[in-house]
Amino acid sequence: MALFLLYESASGYALFEAHGLDEIGQNTEAVRNSVSDLNRFGKVVKLRSFNPFTSALDALKQCNAVSEGILTDELRTVLETNLPKVKEGKKGKFSVGVSDPKIGSQISEVTKIPCQSNEFVSELLRGVRLHFDTFVGDLKSGDLEKAQLGLGHSYSRAKVKFNVNRVDNMVIQAIFLLDTLDKDINSFSMRVREWYSWHFPELVKIVNDNYLYAKVSKYIEDKAKLTEEKIPGLTDIVGDEDKAKEIVEAAKASMGQDLSPVDLINVQQFAQRVMDLSEYRKNLYDYLVAKMNDIAPNLASLIGEVVGARLISHAGSLTNLAKCPSSTLQILGAEKALFRALKTRGNTPKYGLIFHSSFIGRASAKNKGRMARYLANKCSIASRIDCFSERGTTVFGEKLREQVEERLDFYDKGVAPRKNIDVMQSAIESAENKDTEMETEVPAEVSGKKAKKKKQKAAAEEGDDMAVDKPTKVTNGDAVEDHKSEKKKKKKEKRKLGQELEHDDQDDGANGVVSEQDGTAKKKNKKDNNEVVEAGEESKKKKKKSKKKDNE
Repeated sequence: MALFLLYESASGYALFEAHGLDEIGQNTEAVRNSVSDLNRFGKVVKLRSFNPFTSALDALKQCNAVSEGILTDELRTVLETNLPKVKEGKKGKFSVGVSDPKIGSQISEVTKIPCQSNEFVSELLRGVRLHFDTFVGDLKSGDLEKAQLGLGHSYSRAKVKFNVNRVDNMVIQAIFLLDTLDKDINSFSMRVREWYSWHFPELVKIVNDNYLYAKVSKYIEDKAKLTEEKIPGLTDIVGDEDKAKEIVEAAKASMGQDLSPVDLINVQQFAQRVMDLSEYRKNLYDYLVAKMNDIAPNLASLIGEVVGARLISHAGSLTNLAKCPSSTLQILGAEKALFRALKTRGNTPKYGLIFHSSFIGRASAKNKGRMARYLANKCSIASRIDCFSERGTTVFGEKLREQVEERLDFYDKGVAPRKNIDVMQSAIESAENKDTEMETEVPAEVSGKKAKKKKQKAAAEEGDDMAVDKPTKVTNGDAVEDHKSEKKKKKKEKRKLGQELEHDDQDDGANGVVSEQDGTAKKKNKKDNNEVVEAGEESKKKKKKSKKKDNE
């Protein structure tokens, strides 16, 4: 069977034909030895066709397609024009050797050309790559190197620029910087303490916090100038008036040496730098929390933003973390201990970076390994949901956290936890409910706007009616004007009564009131009115009788 080799170079597609494979016997060792020798390899492999790329942009397009396993139209035409044609319903008496199995399977699916990719073919393609400039005579010296360099730069630039999965790079850099800042701020704070203690050694025992110490030393400056007038300012910094008074009293009887103004200025500047670094560390932590809630919300809500970011940075990316099994995730960060245990045949570690989670600390000593295994299982699920789900939501992370809490109670108190299938079902339902709420919020706003427009229209119509109802001036006399105005007033009152009755009817219909109940209610109202009228008449009669008696 004839063997053809497809080689994708930086300058174009090349198709080679391999001869004399029966003599070699398809022995990989023999091919490997003959590759370095051009005379022997040139007898076995011959160039069949070479199709150069039209431009650097075309080369980048073809390279991207081949790397993703996509068959382009250009590569298909090259294969169909230069390879022997296969009759329908029959197998070809040749095969094409390719370097990537993905592109080979795509070629065989689309064009029905048989392809193979194995160690023997890869050794032949290595020889082709080694002697490619001698096979293609039209290439000048240095042309192939320039094409490879340009294509490599553009391909790498495009991968870095358009790779959506590398957004977690920001989280990786932020957590690295956060750890570095913690170390640096700690060492710088110790340097401030040691430096300023030459001047005011008693302050170290009073103020324990590093950030507060730098702030207090910046505020005090020279201890000789520290008086009771500065107690309010010290109280604002320290947060305790007794501590502020203690600092002032200690300054009066301090055993420290005096510093020159230049030395004090340097100490104050360094303290200010430590304070700035501490403020920047707080801002960086807020940024990390925001990014983790965007990239991996479920993992962050389950295990915390900092531990989740450390897991992502150690794995390399969120995709790599999602691909890790839970057993690997459990010991991420404890590789040295693992390999040492395997070498010495000791006990393997139970946990790595997830030890910093609060769940492991809350578990008892005998249940820490169980808890680490269970937590790693849930972290693996959360990372896969974050990596492959289309919409970001924290519902699954919260439910997984509830499961871990229930497992802790189970280990401590023996309370049976819920089944995983029930918890996941409730999580899916709550996520769907959230999506429907988000979808219904927009139509509600639209209906509110429509109602406002209707109200505005109704107000405008009422204004027009009022404008029509305004009486016009008549010059025929005051009596005619009074008569017409009385008529119009009556009409207005009738309209108002009609509108009020319609409004009442609408309200009753909306509240589901039956017409019979309306009738009974109206009768009751009439009876009540009659009773009120009768009571008023009786009171009047009594008053008249009392007046008559007084007159008599």
